[in-house]
Amino acid sequence: MNTMATPQEKFIFANPDKVDRIFSQYPDKKSATLSLLHLAQAQEGYISGSVIDTIADLVECHPAIVMDCVSFYSMFFTKPQGRHKIQVCQTLSCSVNGADALVDHVTNKFSIKPGETTDDRRFTLMKVECLGSCGTAPVVQINNDYHEGLTNERFDELLESLP
Repeated sequence: MNTMATPQEKFIFANPDKVDRIFSQYPDKKSATLSLLHLAQAQEGYISGSVIDTIADLVECHPAIVMDCVSFYSMFFTKPQGRHKIQVCQTLSCSVNGADALVDHVTNKFSIKPGETTDDRRFTLMKVECLGSCGTAPVVQINNDYHEGLTNERFDELLESLP
């Protein structure tokens, strides 16, 4: 029995010209890290260990430095996400106006907790900080679209309308 872990496949950017353009915009290679992470996530849907290793090689730094960037910014994901990212604002205005109930509703409806994805990879539920629409709380962002003043019923209608 072979007990050695299989090496992860090396990540390769689908469009090397985009990588070259990114590097041409920065005075040193490490400065391109965030742009390369965005490009990789757009291609793969999340940042895997092989993405981190590839970017570290490209910018000539230790993978821990790239991982520091990934873990600092909330827009980077380290595991596959659902087609629809449900981001529920958890700041004070939204919380007192029903955001917690919306999170509970999604948790019960789809059997996922914040940070989890449905088995069919349709939805990922996240609690996020201020979405900048306190006057229309509670606010939910699904992918790139804001939905304000939601009730459980309107939220259900919205979720059911998504492919």
